[in-house]
Amino acid sequence: MSTLDPVNPQKSRRGLDRIWHATLISVDGFRAGWREAAFRQEVLCAVVMLPGAFWVGQTWVETALLAAVVILVMVVELLNTGIEAAIDRVGPEWHSFSKSAKDVGSAAVLLSIILCSGVWVAALWQRFAR
Repeated sequence: MSTLDPVNPQKSRRGLDRIWHATLISVDGFRAGWREAAFRQEVLCAVVMLPGAFWVGQTWVETALLAAVVILVMVVELLNTGIEAAIDRVGPEWHSFSKSAKDVGSAAVLLSIILCSGVWVAALWQRFAR
């Protein structure tokens, strides 16, 4: 390999080839996320809540918001899983920086779940309290 060759072959791909390989990489990311019990639980909730968003939402904006906060929880969980994987790659020993990174990622997941819960409770209240 010469010094002009990129370390990551994805960087040299163009057009549909790049899109295809990026899609395959994303599928691998979903597989990695699926190995986490928390992500599987969130996917199970999404299987129920995403169709439910079309029933609970009274306008397209409400439906979109209800669906978006469910997807947001899964996005944040995948990011948290990535943070944890990167920290674990550095080493198995305990370190305060590693703990802080994992704790902050976990807090982000918690906040996304609180946001999702709040939006859904408000929408359900609006729909059924009349």
